[in-house]
Amino acid sequence: MIFTKTKIEGVYIIDLEPRLDERGYFAKVFAQEELKKQGISYKIVNVNRSLTEKRGTIRGLHFQKAPYQEDKIVQCLQGSIFDVALDLRKSSKTYGQWFGEILSEENKKMLLIPKGCAHAFQTLEKNTVVEYFVSQYYSPQYESGIRWNDPRFNIQWPISRVKTSEKDASWELY
Repeated sequence: MIFTKTKIEGVYIIDLEPRLDERGYFAKVFAQEELKKQGISYKIVNVNRSLTEKRGTIRGLHFQKAPYQEDKIVQCLQGSIFDVALDLRKSSKTYGQWFGEILSEENKKMLLIPKGCAHAFQTLEKNTVVEYFVSQYYSPQYESGIRWNDPRFNIQWPISRVKTSEKDASWELY
């Protein structure tokens, strides 16, 4: 696993190192000792998977409030997404900034999103499957979100024809 820091502290692009042979490939997608080498403490308590049928769909921006904040490692198993982390940590020098990366079944990249950051993605293809390794159990009473098109953050989504859920479209502006 190769960890690349982004402009937002604690957000990493994780590149897998597939071992190829005539059968295909084998790759490690999670290793606690690899994270520890990077100074990252991470414990998986949930693994979630979503299928999004329509291209251009945005899921998010989601986060959980304290004391149920969560870290996420996100990967795209089928299709491709534009994955976004938005820094909501007021003490951070990148507070209010966002970072986006294309994750796909071809590039096998993952994005680590730490506590205090909101997360969203836009599907770039039909029938896209995304998997999340999450460090905290889902707690509906601590769930929150930010509208995907909040002008304060000006996230540059790659597809302008956006589809989203009623819930995600109704989050307050931050």
